[in-house]
Amino acid sequence: MTDKKIKIIALDLDGTTLDDNSRFTQRTIDAFHEAMKKSIHIVVSTGRTFMSLPKQLFHIEGLEYVITSNGAHITKLADMQRIYENIISPKAAEALVRLLKQHSVSIETFIDGVAYIEKEEYEHIKKYGSGYRDDNYILTSRNPVEGILDHMMKNIDKVENISLNFPLIEDKEAFRSKLDEIPDITVTSSFPHNFEIGGATTSKAEALRFLMRELNLDASQLMACGDSPNDEEMIKLAEIGVVMGNASDEMKAKADYVTDSNREDGVAKAIEKFAL
Repeated sequence: MTDKKIKIIALDLDGTTLDDNSRFTQRTIDAFHEAMKKSIHIVVSTGRTFMSLPKQLFHIEGLEYVITSNGAHITKLADMQRIYENIISPKAAEALVRLLKQHSVSIETFIDGVAYIEKEEYEHIKKYGSGYRDDNYILTSRNPVEGILDHMMKNIDKVENISLNFPLIEDKEAFRSKLDEIPDITVTSSFPHNFEIGGATTSKAEALRFLMRELNLDASQLMACGDSPNDEEMIKLAEIGVVMGNASDEMKAKADYVTDSNREDGVAKAIEKFAL
């Protein structure tokens, strides 16, 4: 892992490349630019929707591609064109709607690059906060809508991802068996209290496989950095799979290398170590 033959670097955002203020630090941006000078592709690979990306990202010169909604889309930043789509099939999305109508669950749905949340829940969080999620992130990245499941049905052919949130971990664990009965979906998570549901083959890794074919690269030239289960497949795919110091012990056990936390420029340090 010291030959420095890395040609593509895939980076999760929250808890990984962004600091705790949801910012790219200057050291991280400098590491990007040094890597780009060596013709290394820096690819953001996030669970966020396209419209939830931090504005700072669009001002980092040289970034080429963004993978969003856990691999549902790849957007080429130069012309803002989607070059790849892997979303939930209408049949699977309809089955999920039928299931969710039977249960009282916090639902966020990602449709055509935009994240939605039930208006009543949004207003409750605005007034009282949330004891287990980042209030500010929800209020600035989610769009309130009345009747979220009806909204999903109206856009059933555009559903990228569905996030289910559980205040109690035991309720989340109990709900997993119900999701296992729905065919043609993938289930992962980005923090302990949620499930993130994608299409039958949706993952950051699958999106990266497509992109690497487009760039005439392969996994032996890939480094990937992440912190959560939704990063696991791309970390396993990569020649150098990097997990953050702030990740769980379970995630660290899957890494080729554990870097410092997102508060300590862990991604920049990994880029400097393995790519520069």
